[in-house]
Amino acid sequence: MAGVRSILMAGMALSLGACATMNDADRSPAAARAMPGTKGAATEVQASTAHERLFALFADADERNLDLNPLNAIFRGDMRNAGQLGNFLTDEYNDASRADAQTNLDRLQRIDRAALSETDKLAYDVFAYDQREALENLQPDILALTEVRPINHFYGFHTFYPDFSSGQSAAPFETLEDYDNALSRHAEYVALIDRSIARFRQGMDSGVLETQLTIGNVISQLDTQLAMKVEDTPFYLPIANLPEDFAAADKARLEREYRAAIADIMRVHTRLRDFLRDEYYPQARANVGLSQMRGGVALYAKLIEDTTTLPLSPDYLHDLGLSEVERIKAELETVKAEVGFEGTLGEFFDYVRTDPKFQPKSRAALTENYYEIGRTVDAKIPALFSLTPETPLEIKPYEEYREKYEAGGSYSSGAPDGTRPGTFYFNAYDLPSRLTTGNVTLYLHEGAPGHHFQISLAQENEDLPSFMRFGGKTSYVEGWALYAETLGYEMGLFDDPWDRYGTLQDEQLRAMRLVVDTGLHAKGWTREQAIDFMLENSGMTRTEVVAEVERYIAIPSQALAYKVGALKIQELRKRSEETLGDRFDIRDFHAQVLDTGALPLPVLEAKIDRWIAAGGDR
Repeated sequence: MAGVRSILMAGMALSLGACATMNDADRSPAAARAMPGTKGAATEVQASTAHERLFALFADADERNLDLNPLNAIFRGDMRNAGQLGNFLTDEYNDASRADAQTNLDRLQRIDRAALSETDKLAYDVFAYDQREALENLQPDILALTEVRPINHFYGFHTFYPDFSSGQSAAPFETLEDYDNALSRHAEYVALIDRSIARFRQGMDSGVLETQLTIGNVISQLDTQLAMKVEDTPFYLPIANLPEDFAAADKARLEREYRAAIADIMRVHTRLRDFLRDEYYPQARANVGLSQMRGGVALYAKLIEDTTTLPLSPDYLHDLGLSEVERIKAELETVKAEVGFEGTLGEFFDYVRTDPKFQPKSRAALTENYYEIGRTVDAKIPALFSLTPETPLEIKPYEEYREKYEAGGSYSSGAPDGTRPGTFYFNAYDLPSRLTTGNVTLYLHEGAPGHHFQISLAQENEDLPSFMRFGGKTSYVEGWALYAETLGYEMGLFDDPWDRYGTLQDEQLRAMRLVVDTGLHAKGWTREQAIDFMLENSGMTRTEVVAEVERYIAIPSQALAYKVGALKIQELRKRSEETLGDRFDIRDFHAQVLDTGALPLPVLEAKIDRWIAAGGDR
């Protein structure tokens, strides 16, 4: 599962989101966010109490972030700078981002934390954590290892931007201004891709290189896009769906200018493809692990802490993964016996992999199955959750132009005001490889109550400052989604042994990720070694395994977040149940975990411990 589809592009996390402001007299949702021009010291002087100064800082930091990252604003429905893409991959952008993070830390230190409420202290701590992490990641020695590898087949503007510009994503295409804004963004996109080539060249000069595997996949992605006719590209969809009330002259102008802009995009994609194929690929790394890249050992250690929010070593995570793999294999043996299969566990896996009864009959049948699962889950939610999102959830397959390189499923967040639904995407590429035994678990993870609940509830909570509504830590985000899978047992969704087989296989995937990610990036494993390990220890198909392993190669450490985060939430639930006894209410526990956004795990643990100490009261 790919997890959350957000605007994490070219390896850059766009950190801050919309901000709600509150006053001390009324702690209800804010009526307004900070307006342009109320920034910096002036905002700080106007505030009087510690709470007001804190939230003035949050609002000001958010405005500065929106100036630097206009895409963040578009995803939140803020169109003030919608004609801009952002000055990514420039020294000016990095310098401004670094200065912003330092400004935020300096101003935060001037606020008396002891004078804040418990909720405000939580926000204070998370903000400080985020700014310190941002500052570290923007240091020149880190950028020299990351920014010179701006694109791979999993994260990159070359795959994000076509979808964003299709009229099916966050960018609106309703007014003439919307259409003209997109034309401006297209021009900036062309410049951004040219800057990407320049950054790749810097890496060639310094010896910090992407892998031949990831670059080969990027070349294939670009070949697929370049083979499309103009009218078949995602960029042309807004023209194919022009609003009927546009004047004929405007329609003619837009079609003419969009065709020209798409031609420019095709030319820059050709430049990128040719450069990667003819110049970069021959020099790219044949090995796949970070430990084999210059500076990669230290970078991987940092990525582990960034991803998990915990100071964990590769050896610890590798051993944890191996122990979890063996535990889950024992549970799969139990399922094998329950269904009466005679043979080894490996033969059992082969049986499920190849028997047609576990393969979707068609894209339409697979879609309907997910709708049916969604209806069943909806009926079970009230027993476990008192806090549920208002944002609706849409279910649909990936578009065919991108499905080959996507994981089994993912989630794309909706608009904060509910005008755009959250979307659970599932993969219908190579249907015989998409075993139906895992459908329930995939829905629980990517849809409800997984990513859809966690992300939507945070976005909808206007009492939270922006970085808690729209930001968050991967170990929490993916940990929650994996924990949400386990709730299928309490919902009765895994009473059928084949659905239980599916959820154990998905849990096994997360355990294997600990082994394989650390194996690839710390222990010198090859791609083939990683593939063999996963095939031997699970019932995944080769198509699924290859996509997973190539994903871990592309985004080191991200795969570690799932198990680490889920184990922490399970640990906190067990602690709450044992300490609170009869006072424990699962709905209140879930509300506590979900109502303050995607926290660093140490901050979440401290919050739950305070809740336990208070007797489990809401």
